[in-house]
Amino acid sequence: MVEDANAVIFTFGSYRLGVHGPGADIDTLCVGPSYVNREEDFFYVLHNILAEMEEVTELQPVPDAHVPVMKFKFDGISIDLLYASISLLVVPDDLDISNMSVLHEIDEPTVRSLNGCRVADQILKLVPNIEHFCTTLRCLKFWAKRRGVYSNVTGFLGGVNWALLVARVCQFYPNANPSMLVSRFFRVYTLWRWPNPVMLCEIEDDELGFSVWDPRKNPWDRSHQMPIITPAYPCMNSSYNVSTSTLRVMMEQFQFGNKICEDIELNKAEWKALFEPYLFFESYKNYLQVDIIAADSDDLRAWKGWVESRLRQLTLMIERDTYGKLQCHPYPHDYVDHSKQCAHCAFFMGLQRKQGEVIQEGQQFDIRQTVDEFRHQINMYMYWKPGMEIYVSHVRRKQIPAYVFPEGYKRCRHPRPMSQQQLDKASSEDGEACRTGSAERRLKRKKELEEMEMKRESLEKRQSISPQMRDSASPDLLCLRSANALKGYSLIESETIKEGPESCQPIGGISPQVIPCSGSSGGKMQHHEQDAEVNTNITISNEGMQNAETFDAGCLPNVNNGGNPEINDQGFLQGDIREAKSKLLLDGGRENVAGVFEDGLREELEVLDLSCLCPLPSLFIHHFKYPLFNSLQYLG
Repeated sequence: MVEDANAVIFTFGSYRLGVHGPGADIDTLCVGPSYVNREEDFFYVLHNILAEMEEVTELQPVPDAHVPVMKFKFDGISIDLLYASISLLVVPDDLDISNMSVLHEIDEPTVRSLNGCRVADQILKLVPNIEHFCTTLRCLKFWAKRRGVYSNVTGFLGGVNWALLVARVCQFYPNANPSMLVSRFFRVYTLWRWPNPVMLCEIEDDELGFSVWDPRKNPWDRSHQMPIITPAYPCMNSSYNVSTSTLRVMMEQFQFGNKICEDIELNKAEWKALFEPYLFFESYKNYLQVDIIAADSDDLRAWKGWVESRLRQLTLMIERDTYGKLQCHPYPHDYVDHSKQCAHCAFFMGLQRKQGEVIQEGQQFDIRQTVDEFRHQINMYMYWKPGMEIYVSHVRRKQIPAYVFPEGYKRCRHPRPMSQQQLDKASSEDGEACRTGSAERRLKRKKELEEMEMKRESLEKRQSISPQMRDSASPDLLCLRSANALKGYSLIESETIKEGPESCQPIGGISPQVIPCSGSSGGKMQHHEQDAEVNTNITISNEGMQNAETFDAGCLPNVNNGGNPEINDQGFLQGDIREAKSKLLLDGGRENVAGVFEDGLREELEVLDLSCLCPLPSLFIHHFKYPLFNSLQYLG
């Protein structure tokens, strides 16, 4: 038996489907005999063997995952190695893993490990054209990564999920080329009525007794938001990590893709517009920053993997504790601050209140206990070591640290378009403003000065006509108003704009940074961003914060320190809020589909609204040439 002992390696995932790219990991499955188990032989004996090999680096076992895996790099190539022990004493080299016999007398983790290979084989059997399927899948995986919705662990969709969605569209349009399949992909899934499941074939039940996805029998299956069912027995929901918030984000991105594809078909746009990166840090006003620290890079790798796998739990907990009124957008990307001496990385999560939610006066979202519960769960890590720390803090958009941006600084938003004549006129009459502000602000200041001059001339004229008017307006007041206009303050109906402190708290030595925009001096914005008062507030705290910070779901924190600027122990200003009581008119400054604000001056006054998303087109049955569409019950 020892002489005949062997194991067989299979591949699955993107490598098996033929859609892998540079830097992608290779998903592999090791199938061994019944007397070689996972706990002792695979995660202990084999782990020690791999640890002594020079070719193997970054070895990281994850035995308690839903699908137990050992991650490492072999000669610089990332490998995810799974193990399945089948009920055979000798594993034949030509083992047919699609055969139902391999599932006899094995446990659930082994079934899940085998399912990756079995699903990949079934997908290739069920698509009408493998070449068109692979090309379309490559395109959409690239699109998903650019738009920030490619990550199974964070609550979005992973490689197998995207493969199943593309395969279903390929079944709808068996004769379509890849460009048509990409366009129809967005059309189909923009109108898909979730949680109706996406299935490539009927769910197969077998006498082996393994649990299959069935919301009629299994109560936990009814809570799935976006079921995408695997085609191999036992059929499972491959997208069980999707939450209400992540489904909302993906539907927004599907609508974005559908609009771009419609424009491409009308020759109004090019394909490159579809792959524009998603500007996450310009899409929300409030963010949660999750900082992870460890003693060295090896500890950070393990610690980061554990925290990342639990981030979706924070999303679910916030949805639960706020009854879905506070929406979260976890971003599946980690950022590293190379200026820090310790091993460090950070994740970010966008926050906004639910659209259309009625806001009651004084209503608050208090998520302090939610964050504390999340940190408590994180600190229960089985392999925790001294130096592994996690901090959660709230940062506003203008406090996003510089290291998250590719160029190392925050990109300014473009001002509203102006005619060249206006730009030239403003440039010639206000040379100093040309160097410090945008064309829009230059023109505004010039206009204010003209209005003040006209008021002064009108007042002098009235004084010369009526002696009673001479004492009605003080020259000192006029000078004060003119001086304030020169400083850049917007005086509308003689209302006063006051300055006060703004909360900006550090978290355990990692302080949120205020990123200066181009055209700023000394880190202070030249234009004065106005702050709207919204009654819905959010309060978060953790052990790394000195006190609780209250901020509203739409905009800004409440100021409780008496209006005096204050310097904390870390040596940075705790902010400067301007309370605008003047009457300001908004002319449609909103978030567009890509999440870019069109008007930087109104950044803090905007109501969180996605109503400007383009209306969805109707989907007519005659658009579908594939006869199976007539039997669908999932599309409107």
